[in-house]
Amino acid sequence: MGASALALLRAALWALLPPLVNARYGILHAFKSSQPQLRNDYCMYYDPDLISLPETLTDTTSMKLAILTPKWFCSDSDKPHESIQDKAVAVESGNCSLLQKGQMAQNLGAKAVLVVLKDRKFPPKGNMTQYKVSIPVVMIRELALHDMKESFGSNINVTLYAPPLSNFDFNMVFIFLIAVLIVALGSYWSGMKELEKLAVAPSSENSEETPETQTEEVIFNPLIIAGFFTICSVSLVLMYFFFKYLVYVFIAVFALLSSIDLYKCLRELVIRIPYGQCRLACYKINFEVRLFFLAGICLATSTVWVVFRNEESWSWILLDILGAAFCLDVITLLKVPSFKLCVLFLLLLFVYDIFFVFITPFLTKSGKSIMVEVATGSGDSKEKLPGLFKVPPVNFPSLMFCFPQFSMLGFGDVLLPGFQVAYCCRFDVRTGSHYVYFISCTIAYAVGLVITFVALILMKRGQPALLYLVPSTLITSAVVAFSRKEMKQFWNGST
Repeated sequence: MGASALALLRAALWALLPPLVNARYGILHAFKSSQPQLRNDYCMYYDPDLISLPETLTDTTSMKLAILTPKWFCSDSDKPHESIQDKAVAVESGNCSLLQKGQMAQNLGAKAVLVVLKDRKFPPKGNMTQYKVSIPVVMIRELALHDMKESFGSNINVTLYAPPLSNFDFNMVFIFLIAVLIVALGSYWSGMKELEKLAVAPSSENSEETPETQTEEVIFNPLIIAGFFTICSVSLVLMYFFFKYLVYVFIAVFALLSSIDLYKCLRELVIRIPYGQCRLACYKINFEVRLFFLAGICLATSTVWVVFRNEESWSWILLDILGAAFCLDVITLLKVPSFKLCVLFLLLLFVYDIFFVFITPFLTKSGKSIMVEVATGSGDSKEKLPGLFKVPPVNFPSLMFCFPQFSMLGFGDVLLPGFQVAYCCRFDVRTGSHYVYFISCTIAYAVGLVITFVALILMKRGQPALLYLVPSTLITSAVVAFSRKEMKQFWNGST
């Protein structure tokens, strides 16, 4: 859906910040005073207009941390009884400015102030002419402070630094590999099902198909395409206005469908294993025991994700697994029978993606994209729509202790071009083209994804990925068809 990398969530986050705070990321390095080998890094925010931090850990000086929460350091009543000379102090956000807290801590001899945030609201910076603060005043999440106390107890030393963060994070590579692999596998699987159907067809002319040879599939036609486009548009608008209610419907539907899809994907592997094929008969139903347990595992996977979906540190793994199964099954289940319908379908979604990312900011009161709002969570709801592949930061894992940062790619950016790649694979199977169309279209999808990431880095804002993926796949397929003088057959679909 165009929310495909770290810059998107950053853009959405910065839009929530008060304009007086020029927040940047830094690293808080903490270790136990008595056991320096016990150490960890945490994400923090700082304002470069207020302080300048060293870029490397070796250039820093450690300070003992005094945890004074729930004190605010907003008035004389917050003065601690113990000395904080040459220490870093952790205080709560409260109702005063960063500079006011810094001024009070500086007057008491402190070397730094860590302001603990309980929500996304940053305290105001304060009047720089009124307060003369020379010590660092930074902000950390309550989660980070809690983890420090759990890991190191009360004897904590901290250092502060701000390494230069590149726009490129290796989690983009993982997102790229996930997307390309799903499109390639799903399309190839669709082609193999087409091959099986062709092999069965001659022998089934005079006999009925068995359940094993019947294939589930939905063939697109103009009416289905128009309905699909309408449902997508209406659903997105409804999600924008009623997100905090409808998000639970989407979570429940996704959990149910993805568990079924995961079972169907894994079943294709399990049935090829020549062991454990014992069967049981129960109420006239004959089933393999291993498939029964497989169904239980798939249902448990989706249930665990539903229960722990807000555990950002690891729930994304289950989400990506369920999302991959969902996309693989849908690519093989829904089939576009001709290139002309692929063009119609993808061009409609091409316009849809651009409109909801680039045009809707001019139509909303907040000036924000409907697509971005829905993809990253709308309103006061803490829930997120389960329609994205997510990978946490790789370069700086400590960024997860800030408001969680993920590289993201919408399921639609995999599914929709995947229908075109799958059509190419099925066309190769029917015409014996030695997978020329399939390979070239898969490469075109990969190139389009790379262009999306490049645009994301250069423009530093979320991109509608279909803006790049649709032209790359459609144009490549058309060029191959023209070069092989098969455009008429490719356009109408081979039978």
